[in-house]
Amino acid sequence: MSDGVRRFAVIWAAQLLSIIGSSLTGFVLGVWVFQRNGSATEFVLIMLCAVLPEVLLSPLAGALADRWDRRRLLLAADAGSAAVTAVLALLLAAGSPEVWHVYAVTVAGSVFGTFHMAAYHAMMPLIMPQRHLGRANGLMQVADSVKIAAPLLAGTLLVTVGVTGVVVIDLVTFLVTRVVMFAVRLPREVTRPGASAPPAALRGDLLFGWRYLRARRGLFQLVMVLAAYNLFFGMSGVLVQPLILSFGSAAVLGALMFAGGAGVFAGGLVLSAWGGPRRRMRGVAAFTALGGVLLALHSLAPSPWLIAVVAPAFLFTLPFVQGTGMTVLQLKTDPAALGRVLSTVRAVTQTATVLTYLVAGPLADRVFEPMLAPGGVLAGTLGGVIGTGTGRGIAAIFLLTGLCLVLLAPLAYLQPRFRRAESELPDAADVHAPEAADPRVTQGENDAALSRP
Repeated sequence: MSDGVRRFAVIWAAQLLSIIGSSLTGFVLGVWVFQRNGSATEFVLIMLCAVLPEVLLSPLAGALADRWDRRRLLLAADAGSAAVTAVLALLLAAGSPEVWHVYAVTVAGSVFGTFHMAAYHAMMPLIMPQRHLGRANGLMQVADSVKIAAPLLAGTLLVTVGVTGVVVIDLVTFLVTRVVMFAVRLPREVTRPGASAPPAALRGDLLFGWRYLRARRGLFQLVMVLAAYNLFFGMSGVLVQPLILSFGSAAVLGALMFAGGAGVFAGGLVLSAWGGPRRRMRGVAAFTALGGVLLALHSLAPSPWLIAVVAPAFLFTLPFVQGTGMTVLQLKTDPAALGRVLSTVRAVTQTATVLTYLVAGPLADRVFEPMLAPGGVLAGTLGGVIGTGTGRGIAAIFLLTGLCLVLLAPLAYLQPRFRRAESELPDAADVHAPEAADPRVTQGENDAALSRP
């Protein structure tokens, strides 16, 4: 095992532990707020508090990740997150937290988490040997699967150690991560790859990632596809629990959520073992189309057995779309620009996630549920296929978002720049000038494109 692979494995394992702790805390805080007031709106607000800082601050976090020592930035962000978690633990131990405390803590934790992720995602592609990037992104997707499966473990911990105990466990995971990051030796080309170049104005750096992608049309189209994927997948992801609860019990919900998490976990493991398709852009399109079919199948019947099959199968495809797309972006981005570019990608894709939080509920409650109620506008047409009654409006959204993904795949692959992004754009390892871009245009034209606001 090479030093790079060994370093990646150690850091990934520590970060996985931290993700587990943070996911548990996020879930139990949502449960605590909902049980306190029974308000779905307050529950959704917690999710918005967790996502909005990433959308707003990712460009700044990416710029700092490319300017400063990435390991030090990551450690500082972890220290801030640990301090926020400690404050939350004290509030819970004192028995005096209010709902607004939870919102404030969630926002603060998300702010530090945004800077953490900017540094982490900028370093990891440089630690792992380039030929193993596909496998590395598979492992990153495995870590993300923990977020989906967290409710099962969190429910057990709530009964045994309570909310305060879960938060203390989260705090311990931060400390473990900090120790690991101190202990692992990282070369300068990982932590400060662009240190020799004079830094540009910070204001210009905030838009650098956007300009970098716009100057490379194939990468820009890939990011737009990933954002659209997040929008359609996220729409269904927000509504999957209400869909299951429309025909199943809370116990059924827990079992199916765990099954879904297992699907993502299995997909990430397969991707990490395989490395992903050889023709990555074709793979992104193919798995997007397959996922769309599986997502649409959720709508066929109000059956837990149907969801038990199609939900894990759909989520199995998720790492192949997101992980493979991320591999292309990493391969084609200069190491000194990874922080800014990948943070811009996260800001764009997370904006789509915010839209799903804002739109999914009203679209289900006020549009499709009434239309598919007995006697509704669509009861005699679409209702004849997927049924009518409670939850069938949500099922219609699954059908429509699945069809949108099925259409998105060929529309993206028909774009020449998207289809040929891997062959037209040089890998970052083959590029010696930091601003190297599309090989079909001159260096002067690339510089001009990257300097435009």
